[in-house]
Amino acid sequence: MLEISNLVLNQWRTMSKKQVKQSANGWWSGDAVCCTHNGETQDKRGRGGILVHNEGFTWHCFNCNYSTAYTAGKTIGLKMRHLLEWLGFDDITIQKLNLESLRRRTLDDIASDKGLAHQLALLRTNKFKTHTLPEGSRDITPNDTKFVDYLESRNLKVSDYNFKITPKGLARKKNRIIIPYMYKDKVVGWTSRFLDKNKPKYLNENQQPGYVFGIDLQKEDWKYVILAEGIFDAISINGLAIMHSEISDKQIALIKNLGKEVIVVPDQDKAGLGLAEQAIEAGFSVSIPNWGDGIHDINESIIKYGKTGTLLSILQAKESSKIKITVALHKLRKALYE
Repeated sequence: MLEISNLVLNQWRTMSKKQVKQSANGWWSGDAVCCTHNGETQDKRGRGGILVHNEGFTWHCFNCNYSTAYTAGKTIGLKMRHLLEWLGFDDITIQKLNLESLRRRTLDDIASDKGLAHQLALLRTNKFKTHTLPEGSRDITPNDTKFVDYLESRNLKVSDYNFKITPKGLARKKNRIIIPYMYKDKVVGWTSRFLDKNKPKYLNENQQPGYVFGIDLQKEDWKYVILAEGIFDAISINGLAIMHSEISDKQIALIKNLGKEVIVVPDQDKAGLGLAEQAIEAGFSVSIPNWGDGIHDINESIIKYGKTGTLLSILQAKESSKIKITVALHKLRKALYE
């Protein structure tokens, strides 16, 4: 794919203040464009490099260690998309390059792409059965003071989600808020959050394998999707929730099908460490904001800092580099176990 590789090289030459030149080993070198986006100072020593080959090209930065590659017939991945953006390519041009790459994809390429086949197979199994909410379920009204007050204590309003209650239910059921699981505008299960002092506080009912809460909350024009563990975390920031401390392959397939950059925000506790490690393996970004003592998850942050402040802190702390995520997890692990 020399024409696309040359297009990228010419763009780099145009924006570079220093000459981009080729060494004897075939690498083109010049000032890297990725460093300031990865927590490093601007490269002025020609630490960026491109190696052109028959299938495409490889980028590596010897300053911030950002690496990515383009291969003909493959979809342009998130890291390569970031590089192209930093080089000054707009969204329309990137999409054209992506389509040009896929146009050259052969049947053998498609058949051999086991990762894609695996994801498609998992998506085909994600067929969720519809369910009817518990008998007597109804909307929360302003007169339902106890339930309204609870939501307000979490910096939520009744209008933030289609919450339900069963005030005429037996025993604990009259003291619960029902959070329906929605998928393509249909109810496929629900969580009960009990407001009494007994345990369990939460009861996930009819959560089907592969289901991810919040899929229906996502918008087409959003660049990011925020993934948390807790259901109130997801509602607070219009994100996703896996509702467990571990994420399954089916859930990963459903999330990736959204086609957005996934930012995993784990609870800042021991269980959250495991979720963050799974996020690394799935190729997701991870964010561990410094919210201060006593704040362990998104909803707690929103109560203190508000939705905008919390969202900004998540984006500022976002990391896509495995090395930097590992370092952040090491700091969190040290703080948790001290």
